Formats: sequence, structure tokens, C-alpha cells
Amino acid sequence: MSNDMQALLLTTLEVMTGIFILMVGLGVLAIIVIYIIDVNQTKQAVRRNYPVVGRFRYFFEHVGEFFRQYFFAQDREEMPFNRAQRSWAYRAAKNVDNTIAFGSSRDLRPPGTVLFVNCPFPTLGEDAVEPELVTIGPHCDKPYTTASIFNISGMSYGAISKPAVLALSNGARMAGCWMNTGEGGLSPYHLQGGADIVFQIGTAKNGVRDLEGNLNDEKLKEAAAHEQVKMFEIKMSQGAKPGKGGILPGGKVTEEIAKIRGIKAGSDAISPNRHIDVNSNHDLLEVINRVRDVTGKPVGFKAVIGAYGWLDNLFDEINKRGIESAPDFITVDSADGGTGAAPMSLMDDMGLPLRESLPLLIDKLNEHGLRDRIKVVSSGKLITPTDVAWALCVGADFITSARGFMFALGCIQALQCNKNTCPTGITTHNLKLQKGLDPEDKAIRVMNYAKNMTKEVGVLAHSCGVKMPRGLDRRHARVVTNNGLSVALNELHPGVIT
Repeated sequence: MSNDMQALLLTTLEVMTGIFILMVGLGVLAIIVIYIIDVNQTKQAVRRNYPVVGRFRYFFEHVGEFFRQYFFAQDREEMPFNRAQRSWAYRAAKNVDNTIAFGSSRDLRPPGTVLFVNCPFPTLGEDAVEPELVTIGPHCDKPYTTASIFNISGMSYGAISKPAVLALSNGARMAGCWMNTGEGGLSPYHLQGGADIVFQIGTAKNGVRDLEGNLNDEKLKEAAAHEQVKMFEIKMSQGAKPGKGGILPGGKVTEEIAKIRGIKAGSDAISPNRHIDVNSNHDLLEVINRVRDVTGKPVGFKAVIGAYGWLDNLFDEINKRGIESAPDFITVDSADGGTGAAPMSLMDDMGLPLRESLPLLIDKLNEHGLRDRIKVVSSGKLITPTDVAWALCVGADFITSARGFMFALGCIQALQCNKNTCPTGITTHNLKLQKGLDPEDKAIRVMNYAKNMTKEVGVLAHSCGVKMPRGLDRRHARVVTNNGLSVALNELHPGVIT
């Protein structure tokens, strides 16, 4: 080796040694600084008693949920959605083979498990028929007629990003289903995709309010003037937080979103916990009929069912007024819904789950003779064909899903929806994170998810011996009880005569 090469090698080693010593020194200095900070702070006892190393406790707590999700949890034990459910949604959205081999990993023994009863003479493919057309709001100037079974539930622009709204709207158009705006009002991106739209009126009345937050007839007419807006939904409550209004953190309230909603940019958007002008069944029906008279389009309401007597009183009031006064549809949300940011006490413990509230609502409508007049939309954690088919068996006319379509967009259940840090770009307004969500590609996945859902619900229906999904009723499903044996839905909930 030449002298020059030796000299160069020695110089390189000296530089590397110097860099190493500098890094070690900086590391030691950082540890000393962190030590001083930890022993002098008073907010966290662990860090004060165990400076520096105590910080690992908080780091492991943060990353623990991700390790459990990807490495330790079994396929069917996670919450709110397990790996098997998410995998079905991902494969359906990608339109890839959704078959499995070597038997199901689903345990059929736990109480509450739904089992469908196969017919000895299932429906042949050539005998199957497409979902029939259903008309909502026959007494309206502009009723809405659709064959769609599975639709996109309310997710407002603000809670989700611009590319997410564009993908959902375009995908819904291609799939032939509707999209609910959520309580954030109607944005240009809802319209851009060309989908049928349900305009949701939340308790803050975003998009159809005056400066004081009151319902404004002129704004209602402006919204209804869009041909794509097919219906209006008055949101009384949602599964994530029954009894509390919407919560959009100030970090998500951009100038554009503030303009669409009619609120102040940069401030937390906290809606009232109920409509200030709706304090009784009388008030509710007055608002429903006002919106319908102004817009000429079907109007319904969305609610989590809680107090039993409320439905009886509401339906008695409708019958006194006449069936024309009835809401054109009712969207019943489950207590285990949860796309929105919400206090844990409400998300965990408030309201009835759909398995109890949906049959209750259907039975009460039948009892009061209003089932034909009022259509029922079922919402809340329904993201697989089993979930949707169960709701149809119970009696729902339509099903909507928010989180299922979030999975179609690429959601990885990172549990960051209430922050501005969603790694998939769905629930963030950070432009760098939004780059990962291609609206054109994800629109195809949204379409695939909706179409494959309808297709596989049809497969279940045909196995039960009916020709189309809406042919399912309570005779076609059973529920496992506490003794390990199943009981038919029409025996468990005998309120409907089939």
C-alpha cells in the first residue's frame, strides 16, 4: 500500500473516530439534559423517579397498540374491527379473490353469533334477480327511487380529507349508491364525483344556517337546487356519541372548511348536543315537514335508539297528523358506531346496539301501521356481507357504512381519526400525508367494495333460497344463545309476521 493510501486511510479513520466521539458526546449531553428535565418536572411520577429510562414506559404504551394489531392479536379478537373483517374489506375493495381454504377461523359458539339457514333447494344463478327499485318519499314533489342496498354513511368534509371525499363521491357514482355528506355541509368535492347525495343537517346546521346558526330556507333551497342532492337527513344523534354534537378539532378547520360550514377558521367546531329548535316530537315533525316543503325532496332523521317509549309517542303523533307528515326514512345508528371523535364514556356506554334497536324500530313501525310509509336505513359497524345480510333479515331497507368505506380507501385502523396525523391521508388535512391517497385509484376501490358487498350478500340470499337480497327475512337467520344453541330471528323477535 502506498504512503498516500496509508495517509488517506489514517485520515478517514481519524475523521470517523472524531464523528463517533462527537456523537457519543452529544448523546451523553442529551441524556444529561433529559435527566435534569425529568427530575425537575412534576407532572409524571415515573419520569421523576426514574429519569430518562422512565420515558420508555410512555413510548412502549404508544407503540403497544400497533404491535398488538400486527403481531400478537388473533385474526378475530381485535376491536373495533378484527383482522378477518378488515381483510375481507381490503380484498373486496381490490377486487381480488375473497375465498379462503381449510375451514373457517370463526368460532360459532359465542352467544350472539349469527348463522344463516341454507335452503335445500338454493336459488340458481339464472333465477336470481337484481335488487328491486325502492322509492323513498312518495308524497314529495321529487321522491327518490334507487335500487342500491349498500351506501356510504355520513363522513363530513373536514373530518375526512379532500382526496377522500373525491374518491368516495366518484366511487359511489360508479357503484350506483348514495353518499351522505355528514354534518359538515355540502362541499364542491361531494358534487365533483357525480354521486347521489344525502345532505345531512347536523345540530349546528352547517351549510344551511344563517350567521346565528338557525335553519335558513334560502340555504335549503340552494342545497336542494343541486340535482345530485336526493334527500335530506336530520341528524339527532350518532353511534359514536349519542347526546353530544359533532367535534371537529380546530386544527382541521381550514379557511375553506370554515366557509362551507359558516364557522370560524382555526377554532374547534363543537356542535350543540341537540337541535336547539327540536325539543319534542312535535318540533321534530315540524322541522321535517319544513325542510320537505322548502326542498321538495325526501326528509328523514338519524338517531341512536335509547328510550323505548319515545318511538311509541312519535308514531302516535304521526298517526294523529296523518301519514303524509311522517319522516320519509329513519336511519338507526348503533351504539357501537364510531367514526367521529367522541368522549370514551359516550362511545363505550351510551345507547342501544343495533342488534337490539333495529328489530325494535321495525316492530314499532309495524305495530303503528307505518312500515310501508317509512323506510329504514341501518347503520353502525356493518362492513361484511354477514353484517349486511343480518340487517336485511331483521327488516332494514338500506344499509350504510362509514368505516367499511374507510377501509376501502386504505384505512389501517391506526386510531388517529381524532387527530390530524392519519397515516393514510383519509382523516387529515396535512398535505404531505394526503399525497398517499390517490382519489382516482381509491375511487375504483370504493366502487369494488360496494359492488362486491352487494354480490356476496346476494350469494347468502341465494343460499337461503330467495332470489334477491331484500327477499331475506327473519326466518333466514338464527342467533346463538347462552346455552350454545341457536334460535331463529323470527322467534327471538316475533314482532314481524313473515
